[in-house]
Amino acid sequence: MMKYMSKFDYSDLDGRLLRLLVAVVEEGSVTGAANRLGVTQSAVSHMLDKLRAITADPLFVKSGRGIVATARAELLASQARELLASLQGFALAGSFDPSRWQTDFTIAANDFQRDVLLPPLAARLRQRAPGVVLRIIPSGVPTLDMLRNENCQLVISPRPPDGTDIVQKRLFVDAYRVFFDPAQRAAPDTLADYLASDHITVVYEPRRALDIDQWMAAKQIARRFSVMVPAFSGLLPFMRGSPLLATAPGMLQATLLQGLASVPVPLPCPAMPMYMVWHQRHQLDPAHLWLRSELEAVARLKTDPDQSAPVPC
Repeated sequence: MMKYMSKFDYSDLDGRLLRLLVAVVEEGSVTGAANRLGVTQSAVSHMLDKLRAITADPLFVKSGRGIVATARAELLASQARELLASLQGFALAGSFDPSRWQTDFTIAANDFQRDVLLPPLAARLRQRAPGVVLRIIPSGVPTLDMLRNENCQLVISPRPPDGTDIVQKRLFVDAYRVFFDPAQRAAPDTLADYLASDHITVVYEPRRALDIDQWMAAKQIARRFSVMVPAFSGLLPFMRGSPLLATAPGMLQATLLQGLASVPVPLPCPAMPMYMVWHQRHQLDPAHLWLRSELEAVARLKTDPDQSAPVPC
């Protein structure tokens, strides 16, 4: 077995090595880390050897065709994320210039939030902060650990996780609408027609229904579901050419449900708020503050297009 001995002074540890460690842990491969960091695989291997010498640990071991992080590498990666955040705060102290910001910023979102909010956010970043790499990961059921462990820096969700060290802010409120293929059926104008129709809905794993479906079930409003899909992106292929109805957020009309018609739900029902959520450690971080303000600007334009204005270069 190869032994690793610490023969480097700890002052040899720098931000590049910390970013490398985090990248290899999160990507699970040297190739993925190299692509993410924009360096060669040989450069990644060389820096990993340096890290192994500093930490006196193999850090990554082979598993099948890939590699897995050792327990020590996972622990060090968690510490590295904290150190990188501190280094960024040190570099940005005093004044913040988005055009000089170099970072990977990770946002957790489902397909609805992703397709409505994040493409225009990415467009703004390309113009104002071109050094920011925007990484999108599935939010699933958002957990406190996602933010506490720096798996992401922001979560977008209608159901924010609750924690004393977690901060949330409402981005917008959307209204549910009933979507249908106008080539196949007329709009469900009455509650009786709505309830008599076949429906399709989203059920996230494991068996987590939409808020609107839970609300209707609690009110004993019975609908017949013919199809259940695991994400909003699955609705359109089943609805096109069918008489199915889907009760979904109205903002999907401009993205995932383009081409379908929609009408208001034929009974009073609650709206759907959407929040951005972050860890308290980023509350006063000037870079994080700036990116949150950019996301808020995107949300305002989505809910009130009349506020549109050119994005400064």
